[in-house]
Amino acid sequence: MDIGIDLGTANTLLYVRGQGIVLNEPSVVAVKAGARHALAVGTEAKETIGRTPGSITAIRPLKDGVISDFEAAEEMIRHFVRKAVPGRRPRTRMVICVPSGVTQVERRAIVHASQRAGARAVHLVEEPMAAAIGAGLPVAEPRGSMIVDIGGGTSEVAVISLGGIVTAQSLRVGGDRLDTAITDYVRREHSLLIGERTAEDVKVAIGSAWPVPGEDAFEMRTFTVRGREKVGGLPKTVDLTVREVRAALDEPVEAIIAAVRTTLEECPPELSGDVMEHGIVLTGGGALLPGLDLRLASATGIPVFVADDPLDSVALGCGKCVEDFDGLERVMSAA
Repeated sequence: MDIGIDLGTANTLLYVRGQGIVLNEPSVVAVKAGARHALAVGTEAKETIGRTPGSITAIRPLKDGVISDFEAAEEMIRHFVRKAVPGRRPRTRMVICVPSGVTQVERRAIVHASQRAGARAVHLVEEPMAAAIGAGLPVAEPRGSMIVDIGGGTSEVAVISLGGIVTAQSLRVGGDRLDTAITDYVRREHSLLIGERTAEDVKVAIGSAWPVPGEDAFEMRTFTVRGREKVGGLPKTVDLTVREVRAALDEPVEAIIAAVRTTLEECPPELSGDVMEHGIVLTGGGALLPGLDLRLASATGIPVFVADDPLDSVALGCGKCVEDFDGLERVMSAA
């Protein structure tokens, strides 16, 4: 059996050959102190974040796109594979997407965790390539295609041509960093302590990177957050505005834009012309941040488009590799 895994910092998606995407759950594991096995994995475990007693810990096995807790990652992969493919099954072949900037040590950790979880063969595919394939870009043609994949832990920026990555930047800034920026802003400006789940809710509800034309009603929205006073420690409520949240997100958004500029500067002139003509494609959860495409287009002077299915682009690209697993193995062995 062949499985593709988008092993993300925020969410893990599984693609089964011949079936498509069969699982999409948070990359979270809840464990009890001294226990050998997880109490909950995925959606159930995420519900425990910030609400667990001292004896139970909610762990995110991946940080910045790579494994930070080996045992929890192994347990999570095993659980998701069993859930996606219940019953008896032969040892599987896996295609796993990884950030383009991971080290050899980090690559070996991912392969080892997957093998311990039951894989008999593991192939790693770089996330920007998988995202470009999933977004439908002509990666095999002699034409420059630029992809910006903004995930939970990392942002991948790459120019692809003739089936290879010509130049790329892997930035450890993603959805988690956006949440942290909101948390820091609320603590600094309102002396209020809030959790990461609340920060994520704020981002989804009123987060933006640029004023969106025709969305005047959105600009007037507010979001009520509840937390604990920084000094007194008592419960406190604050209403955040769209402009406040935009200001909070400015630093990580600028970091992503800087990575795009650096990639364009390192791109060969002919391929730069292709990118100018055909534009930049955004994928990943960060692509859904309102106004990000407009801000990036304003900063670079290049048209920017959001992929049709940005959240699933990496998993779909990984799935296309799974559907042609034999061809992928030939390419890998030739490399």
